Amino acid sequence: MVYPKRCPVCHDIAAPRGRTICRECLDQLVPIHGPRCFKCSKPLMGSEAEYCHDCASKKHSYDRGISIFSYGSVLSKSLYQLKYHQRQEYGHFYGRYAAACAGEQIRLWGVEVLIPVPLHPKRMEKRGYNQAEIIAREIGRILRIPVDTKTVIRKINTKPQKELNDKERRINLRNAFAVTLPKLPWKKILIIDDIYTTGSTVDGVSLALKAAGAEQVYFLTIAIGTGFC
Repeated sequence: MVYPKRCPVCHDIAAPRGRTICRECLDQLVPIHGPRCFKCSKPLMGSEAEYCHDCASKKHSYDRGISIFSYGSVLSKSLYQLKYHQRQEYGHFYGRYAAACAGEQIRLWGVEVLIPVPLHPKRMEKRGYNQAEIIAREIGRILRIPVDTKTVIRKINTKPQKELNDKERRINLRNAFAVTLPKLPWKKILIIDDIYTTGSTVDGVSLALKAAGAEQVYFLTIAIGTGFC
């Protein structure tokens, strides 16, 4: 049996039937426009600054990144449903949306492969899927870029990042990721995840990739927060 898709905003059956999001709800998803941080792409209040406070005061291991939306109440509820309540269709929707918004930038970066942030095997077994992988595969399908889920592993079953402050997040993810290949076959890699808050997760994956020979590591997330800034 094929069940009708639910809207990622109101979580009811999308109207009219056959759509992946209600027409009225689509207006509530507003992509980031205007000045952004040159490094992480957080929205900037003024047009003069090049970097947000976080990126101006802290060194990140990745090169650059892009996020599609600011993390607010609508995205918070939607991504929570995607991660913890089996709304995998939301991942397909956000993957398509991200490809439409960021496809040109991804091509300009010359990305060779998409790597979703991995889950620890215990968490993967419990959840049954990786939301970052769902998003990555949809982006890869549309942009015709391969997706790799074997090269980077999460070797430590870390605490959920949402429970920690900035310093705790960095410590929590220290040495949490590992690369399974002695040498990477790609030089330019795009990490995919659902949410960017402080960058600790992306930094952890990027450090592992660069230690294995990656030259440029970028990231794409669906939402970016403004906390810990």
